[in-house]
Amino acid sequence: MRAMFGLVLVAGVALAGSAVYLAQGYIGKTQTALDQERQLRAKVGPVVQVYVVNKPKAYGDSLTKEDVELVYWPEKSLPEGVFRDEVELFPVGNNQGRFVLRQMEKFEPLMAVKVTEPGEAAGLTGQLEKGMRAFAIKVDVASGVSGFVQPGDHVDVYWTGTVDGTGGDLTRLIESTIRVIAVDQQAGASSGATVARTVTVAASPEEVARLAQAQATGRLALSLVGNGDDSVNGTVEVDSTKLLGIEEQEIVVVEEEKVCTIRNRKGGEVVEIPIPCTN
Repeated sequence: MRAMFGLVLVAGVALAGSAVYLAQGYIGKTQTALDQERQLRAKVGPVVQVYVVNKPKAYGDSLTKEDVELVYWPEKSLPEGVFRDEVELFPVGNNQGRFVLRQMEKFEPLMAVKVTEPGEAAGLTGQLEKGMRAFAIKVDVASGVSGFVQPGDHVDVYWTGTVDGTGGDLTRLIESTIRVIAVDQQAGASSGATVARTVTVAASPEEVARLAQAQATGRLALSLVGNGDDSVNGTVEVDSTKLLGIEEQEIVVVEEEKVCTIRNRKGGEVVEIPIPCTN
């Protein structure tokens, strides 16, 4: 009987030890997971709810409440212009919907620059700021940066033509960092390079006048500008003499020395004798 009791006691102690060991292991793993979660939260920072599209949306598509949903997003990594409030995205009492201005993929955050104002059309007029006008520039595969210009990009516009009195062609930068709002009839970005025939830019009335005059008197070419690049200052121009490194030669006029002579007649022969000239 005592042997049985001792056996049961030993088994109980062993089971208790195993339970304690397992509990310590579980507590240790839980503590490690909690520490890792705290470290991750410290790196990520606070999260907030923002609206995203729940399906791919293309340029010109309407945007309704069924197309969006709320998701948690790290607050410090949010882009500017996101929507956090439904009333801000879909104002109460305004039954006019919004339209998509730029292609968006599923679960991409909604931003003010990618959708129109409520009731605003998704055409070019919706992309023109106050005081700006749309102007179309004729391009080809060479002058249009091989089709890599997309709506939303910025370009420099160069004019090449003949200036009276110069005797050669001149290329000059006439507009810098001007915004592209459409390529051909597409106001939304395409998936790849497209050889366009026209590129439409947003310009002030004065810029439109310069572009129209330049297009009528010469050839225009576009140069794609990098994001945030505003390094161009002053006049940029090159003519044929600068391009070929031709230097103007100074014309030196050499006056011929005057030679004075006297004539003597000896019979039928006339002899000229040089003498110093006097004023």
